[in-house]
Amino acid sequence: MPVKVRNLPAADLRQGDSCGFVGRRHEISQVRRLLAQTRLLTLTGVGGVGKTRLARRVSEILPQRYRDGVRLVELATIDDEDLLAPAVAAALGIQDRTPDLEALLIEHLADKQLLLVLDNCEHLLGACARLVRQLLHGTSRVQILATSRQSLGVYGERVLPVPSLPTPQPGDSTRDIARRDAVRLFAERAATIRPGFLVDAANAQAVARLARRLDGIPLAIELAAVRLRTTSVEDLVNELDKRLEFPAEVSPGTLARHQTLRATMEWSFGLCSSGERRLWERLSMFPGGVDVETAEAVCPGQGLAREDVLDLMMGLVDKSVLCGAEPHHAGARHRMLETIRAYGREQMPAAEAEALRERYIDHYRRLAERVRVDQVEPDQLDRMRKLKSELPNVRVALDLCFARPADVPAGLEIASELWANWLVAGALSEGRHWLKRGLAIVPRSSVARAMGLWADGLLAFYQGDAAAAGARECLELARRLGDEGALAFAVQLSGVAALSEGDVEAGLALLEEARVRHWARGDVHAVGVTLYVAALFAATMRPDRAAEYGEELVTLCEKRNATLFGAYALYAVGMARWEQGDLRQTEAKMREVAAFWAAADDRWGLPQSLEVLAWTAGARGRYERAARLLGAAHVLWEAVAASPARMRYQARSHQECAERARRALGARAFTAAFRDGTRLELFQAVAYALEEP
Repeated sequence: MPVKVRNLPAADLRQGDSCGFVGRRHEISQVRRLLAQTRLLTLTGVGGVGKTRLARRVSEILPQRYRDGVRLVELATIDDEDLLAPAVAAALGIQDRTPDLEALLIEHLADKQLLLVLDNCEHLLGACARLVRQLLHGTSRVQILATSRQSLGVYGERVLPVPSLPTPQPGDSTRDIARRDAVRLFAERAATIRPGFLVDAANAQAVARLARRLDGIPLAIELAAVRLRTTSVEDLVNELDKRLEFPAEVSPGTLARHQTLRATMEWSFGLCSSGERRLWERLSMFPGGVDVETAEAVCPGQGLAREDVLDLMMGLVDKSVLCGAEPHHAGARHRMLETIRAYGREQMPAAEAEALRERYIDHYRRLAERVRVDQVEPDQLDRMRKLKSELPNVRVALDLCFARPADVPAGLEIASELWANWLVAGALSEGRHWLKRGLAIVPRSSVARAMGLWADGLLAFYQGDAAAAGARECLELARRLGDEGALAFAVQLSGVAALSEGDVEAGLALLEEARVRHWARGDVHAVGVTLYVAALFAATMRPDRAAEYGEELVTLCEKRNATLFGAYALYAVGMARWEQGDLRQTEAKMREVAAFWAAADDRWGLPQSLEVLAWTAGARGRYERAARLLGAAHVLWEAVAASPARMRYQARSHQECAERARRALGARAFTAAFRDGTRLELFQAVAYALEEP
């Protein structure tokens, strides 16, 4: 019996609203010309016409024009306008550790010469327009290229309608037909279906008719070409003629092209088997794509058997409905183009949508528990990567939960369990967005609310917000509920709140109480978080005690092979050694964690380790090196919207290091060395910090 392979065959489809990309030289030239004249250019057109592919192609060939490069923001997977600014921040490499993210974006972009590409704006039109106005007003050299089915309506906007691909004219010769972009795309796609396919004298007129019948819409041409597996070009055209019969009153232009695409979708949908149609509908629920295992877990039921899902996915790949497996660090994933996904959502019967909704929420509720990174486990990096790939789908699950009162506790549990994921990814604003949505509607006397308050309080603390009010409500609620687990976390948050207000003795006492409570419940993961926070904040006041906390955490992480948690444990120990005056041990710990964080691309941890290495360099009299490292760390601090001056456990040493180096070198030499550090690329900064070639 043949064995089924778990990854589907790759297809030559590319993400966007058009799969293929041929021609467009004139449009590319127009985009380049218009970007020289305006700071905001919007590419408009019907779905499937190729706006995304054109924008992506332009972004590939224009980086040299912009000193700070081109950044692409994909908006198709975002349905909530409150997540627009976090999406832009993520594309810019900014970790959103501030509630006022729009102001942070403007501050970050103020001196940048950069092209920002906002792809698929139509469903967030108002929010996109507001943010674009702010960015254009607050910066001087940032340009924005948007794609949308309609213009943004912002003052100064230039609009470039993206036309369909040129089609042959009646009377064209075979050679002229073959040169038309619509025909070139069809021939390119047809050759992948039927190797050796060429446009020649025998089929040229039929191909020309087909291209005209499909109005040169790239996505429609791609879907039609798939039929060549089972029919000739001539029969395909005849079939299209029957399928695409429009009323005489339909005029040429946008409406006609929209109806052509829709009719092509309906035709493709009709060509699918009943099982393939059901799976098309259900896979449309996954904006972030899906792997085979997830599809097999969520999609079966109501006439669809689990053992049939793989074969049906292969059928959808063959029909170009589903994009083939994309290599991904979290495993091979399969996606639908946004236009195809939208059609699938429309076709799903209400009864099936309801059943799918329950399975979808249940799946992502369990996934959130599996990918938590606040657990002392060996696969923390894999968990981070898994959530990154699944985040668009998790957002759908959260929206589904918060749409119905009965599911609100489940949504709040998902958002709370991912608190550390939001933190490490620098997505604090998004994390708090979901938490606040849930807290606003969840029953006021529930464990879910207590844990939501705990998670929101921790993120508020890292954003520099007051955590005391949330900590008080969390503690009162946990006591009233009599839930020992919630009470342990509430005491932990109370300790964090006390430390943030400068009450070190009370804060450490509360954290010690929380640690005892967590151990009593056997929650080793919560013990780890408590030890880390205690070690950091005790370092400046009680370094010996901080070292004990840190060493205990290191031992715990080594026993459980938790590398990511272990790096933070070593950092905490290094901070304690610094306060104890042990330069050798401090440098050893910081170099070790800097190398790990660089390899793991942990942008929150890396500037902290470079910062401390600057201090040790200054303490050894290597002032020029200290200034360079401060400069290198400064760039990384800016990227995460943070500063050592705002961190209680770093502020004093940071200021002393900078002042000592400035006095020793003189203001001019210090500034020159600091600027040298800011100009280092990330890999150069790490190599310099580690004193490697």
